[in-house]
Amino acid sequence: MTKQTSKFLSLVLRHAPEQIGIELDAQGWTDVDTLIAKANAAGVALDRASLQDIVATSDKQRFTLSADGLRIRAAQGHSVEVDLDLPPSTPPAILFHGTARTNVDAILAEGLKPGKRQHVHLSPNEETARRVGMRHGAPVIFQVDTARMHADGLVFWQADNGVWLTDVVVPTYLVLMES
Repeated sequence: MTKQTSKFLSLVLRHAPEQIGIELDAQGWTDVDTLIAKANAAGVALDRASLQDIVATSDKQRFTLSADGLRIRAAQGHSVEVDLDLPPSTPPAILFHGTARTNVDAILAEGLKPGKRQHVHLSPNEETARRVGMRHGAPVIFQVDTARMHADGLVFWQADNGVWLTDVVVPTYLVLMES
């Protein structure tokens, strides 16, 4: 149940809150009790204990509970417009992006774009990037020169779950790693 419920939470907290009739505030938060009630009404068994378990044990740490435990939001990955209100941060010198081999030519020509999401997602290490890329087919990894990007004035944010976010990565900052 946990994996299926986690996917359901990703859907309604990142992409389609209207599917169960919840609303996200400007920073992506929604009321926990309302989420639980609307999920149950939609046929997804959810209670506070199982929600807290999903938040605590998710390997990708996709969700964040407010300090008082009354609100929840997705840590990143939204296709609906939200402002996570994250402070700009200085990234590590190098980050990574995992994708499917079928995307390589387009990325080398156009760079990394957010697509349907609000930001480009960058991983702190190759292993995480490879896992991300595997979700889309045979994985390839790009190394991103984030030190140079930052020096050139581009802005980065770090989501609650450690994923680095930026608006776009042009090809000159990318190196295709041997896979």
